[in-house]
Amino acid sequence: MPPDLKECEAKALKLTPKERAVLVMHLIASLDTLDDSENEQLWLEEANRRYQEHKKGNIQSRSAEDVLKDARAAIK
Repeated sequence: MPPDLKECEAKALKLTPKERAVLVMHLIASLDTLDDSENEQLWLEEANRRYQEHKKGNIQSRSAEDVLKDARAAIK
């Protein structure tokens, strides 16, 4: 994460829950203005970031079977 982004995150986490909620709504709304190719690029970058973190052993993985089993149980 770039230093500026880390600083921004640290400041955002000091906001009240209500202020953070408003900030999140504004950030999400700003993503709605992206065109399809920009959205696709962002998802590709995120998928790659997650894959690299998984390869480094920084995040755990679960089988699709387990995830679906838990999801089905949660909606029952």
